Amino acid sequence: MLTPVAVTPLPEYRLRVEYTDGVSGEVDLSHLVGKGVFAAWNDPKEFETVTIGDHGQLSWGNKIELCSDAIYLEVTSKSAEELFSSVKAPSV
Repeated sequence: MLTPVAVTPLPEYRLRVEYTDGVSGEVDLSHLVGKGVFAAWNDPKEFETVTIGDHGQLSWGNKIELCSDAIYLEVTSKSAEELFSSVKAPSV
């Protein structure tokens, strides 16, 4: 797992995330606002409470958690196959 070392909430429901391998970048989460558990983010102050959880997940209290690996893929525009050598695309 790629572990984030810093997360900073930005305007318009974006996050800046920095990882242990030196990779850093921004991810736009605005498309999630108002949907399901992400309705909590209808209050922008709730979005700003993001932290890094005990297992490296991005966390908003006990309400919302996002996988830091998935965010890393967004930040780097890499595929899971590129990032994790044990993951192989299924044969067709």
